[in-house]
Parts: sequence; structure tokens; C-alpha cells
Amino acid sequence: MSDHGDRYVFEAEWYDKVACMLKKFYLYYYPSDNTVELFDLKTKKTFLKRTTCKGIKAKDFYVGSVIIIFSRCIKITGYADASTKTKLETQLQKVFVLLKPDVIDKMGEILKTIINYDFHITNLKMIRLTADDIAESCLIKKDIVDKTSVINYLISGPVVALELLGGNGITRWQELAGPEDSNHARLTAASSLRACYGKDEIYNAVYGSKDTETVIQELQYFFPNSKSKNKGPKNTATLQNCTCCIIKPHAVQEKLVGAIIDDIQKAGYMIIAAQQFYINPINSEEFLEIYKGVLPEYSAMVAELQSSPCIVLEVSCKDESSNIVADFRNLCGPMDPNIARQIRPNTLRAKYGKTKVQNAVHCSDLPEDGILEVKTTLFTFA
Repeated sequence: MSDHGDRYVFEAEWYDKVACMLKKFYLYYYPSDNTVELFDLKTKKTFLKRTTCKGIKAKDFYVGSVIIIFSRCIKITGYADASTKTKLETQLQKVFVLLKPDVIDKMGEILKTIINYDFHITNLKMIRLTADDIAESCLIKKDIVDKTSVINYLISGPVVALELLGGNGITRWQELAGPEDSNHARLTAASSLRACYGKDEIYNAVYGSKDTETVIQELQYFFPNSKSKNKGPKNTATLQNCTCCIIKPHAVQEKLVGAIIDDIQKAGYMIIAAQQFYINPINSEEFLEIYKGVLPEYSAMVAELQSSPCIVLEVSCKDESSNIVADFRNLCGPMDPNIARQIRPNTLRAKYGKTKVQNAVHCSDLPEDGILEVKTTLFTFA
């Protein structure tokens, strides 16, 4: 979005809590001076005159993104004209990527690498593949000899499905992933993901779509839109000996997801389920209601949780006798990152939090909350 004088137009929506109404707009973005404008589609009137809005960046404007405009969470739902669609889809490409079963314990490390390669994670979900899922995708090369071994490998454990967005995304993903045979990758692309995490041509760590047509097909299958009859594969939540961790919207936007998950895994915890989604205003209030009247930051906490997509994790550990909720809360640290940095500098909030509201992660407080919060978020809200 660097062309001076250009105007980008998006279809957008905002839920007005006062009127209990979903309002739809045209959202105009002017990259030359970083200004925005909103036009109400129902009243046919300008809702917000062209103005500068603090915190907005050109990279934030893509379909599915949530833009904060004067405390309102405006969700971009589509392109409003062919010119915007053509220009932005030429600049940015979506890619469907899969982290395979044998690298799930390195999920955080790999996500860090992907993010550092200037990809934006626009969707994420841990799933278990079935033979039908594999048949609906291009996960297996047509010329591979031992298809049975590949299928058995892919259904052997959870995988992480990703929707990535990046400049020249498909080509750059292939560069990052490396040759399909990990042994060959180690000889020709030593820093690639398959060289670092794969074993051979079958156990090769990651998969990624190779062309636009395949990207569209696989994203529609694994991340269907809300209007689709296909709901996509289910998440992997078990609701057993677990606690809930929510990577907050600001941390997702600041590309801290990989680092946070890596810290969780290196602390000895297991990610049992993971899913990225937007928690709407009503659900945000319901989820945080326990803090209403208790914490003065309650309203700001609700605003943060609904501001843009978050990532919900079901976290567990191998020791079933441990108090997973209390132990994981210790890893998260004090609610106030400034206090955390002074007394527990290695905790998640100390390392990645900014304020008591934008403190990187939410975690379950009470033993009985762990399973309940995972169930509420991953089965009711998602």
C-alpha cells in the first residue's frame, strides 16, 4: 500500500452494543496520509469523516482483520471494489500451511521462524486429520509411491493448520520450507524448515500449498467462512487435566505468538488444542464478568479481548497429579507486567506484556476454571 493518491475500499462491520445492532460500512483507507473514512451502508451517510487514526498501519488492512478506530472494533469482511481486490491480492498472497504431527512439540519454534520470515498468521487451528481430510486436499504428492505410509503419518497425531499472509507468499513459503526431501534440504537449503525439523521425504515437518488454486481449495476446506455448510475439522480439545491460556489480541498483532508458545513448550507444558478466532463483544463481557466490579480495568479488559482475533490454547502437562492451573499461572506471572518484570522477570507477562490490560496472556485463576474456560472458549465461542 505505497501508491500515493490511492484509495482502498473495504466492506466492514461493527457491532453497536448500545443499539444491539450489527452496522455495515464501507471503510476507506488512504495510504498516502494514513487516514480512514467510514460510510454507513444503511443510512447512506458518512459515519466518520476522513481522519487520522492513531495506531493504524497499512499492513493491518486485509480481509478478516479487525481495525480499532476510536475504540470501535471494525472488522474487514471483504473488498468493496475490484481495484482494491486486485491491488492488494497482487501485493499479498495467502498460503495454506500444515505443521505435521512429529513437529507439534516444536510448534512455537517453527511459528517464530515463520513470523520472522515476515508472514502474518491470519488463522490457526490444531486439528486431527482423517483420511477424508487428506483426500480433500493436496497433502500427498500424486507421484509418491508409498501413499499408505504418508496417510498413516499424517493421521498419527495432531497437526496445526495455518493461514499465512505475506508478500509473494506462495514462492516465499516454498523458500522457507525447503525441498520436500529433508535430506536433500540439508544439502541445498540448510536453514529451511524441512532441513531443520524433517527426517526424510515422508517425515518432512511441514506442508504448504504450491499454487493459488490449491490455496483457495485448502483454505475453504480447513478454514471455511461462517456462511459455508462445511464447518471444517474440529479442534483437538480434550477437557482433561488442563488450563486455559488466551494469547491476547495485542500480542497476536505484535507477532508474539511464536515466542509465547515456544516459552510455554520449553517450560515443559503441552499444547493440546489451539485455535485463533475473534471473540465478539457479548462473549467478551460474559467471559470476563467475574472481574466486573472487582478490577477497575474490567471495561478495558473487555475492549482488549474483543479488539481483534486472539489465540486460545488448551494447556496440559505430563504429570497428572500436578495442579496445572496454579502451576501455569505461575509461568504467566503477576497480572501487572511492570510488577512481573521486577519480581518474576522470566514470566510470560514480564517478557511480553505492556500494561495490566495488554499483559500478553489470560490464564485460568481457579482450579475449577481450567476445564470450564477451555470448554467455553473452544466449544462455545469458537
